[in-house]
Amino acid sequence: MKLPESNVDKHQKFKKSLTCPNCGKELKKVNVDIEDVETPAISYQCLNCDYFSFEPESIMKVIKEIKSKESPLKIKQKIIKLSKDRLGMYFNQDIVKSLNLKSGEEILVSVPDNKRIVLEIE
Repeated sequence: MKLPESNVDKHQKFKKSLTCPNCGKELKKVNVDIEDVETPAISYQCLNCDYFSFEPESIMKVIKEIKSKESPLKIKQKIIKLSKDRLGMYFNQDIVKSLNLKSGEEILVSVPDNKRIVLEIE
């Protein structure tokens, strides 16, 4: 069974000639501005049949820039008293779902300084 051709594969075919792989017309190079990203993505667009493809190198730069700006999930939690000398904390359901945590799992706890606790899932 032959797999369908991806836009990246099609892009490689027309990269040298800049002609549309669908209709053969000339492609127009367009810089696409993406919200919250400084690097524009380069797109090749056909004005005849509406085909378009992004240049793989430019789209990878955009993805890398977006990922570098992502901030980690931060949720305010309360410390609770478990018993006489023991404190604890419940995990918010969003944290449980995103990390796929199960009751009874073991985690590693480290304290790199007096402002942070790091939990690692084994």
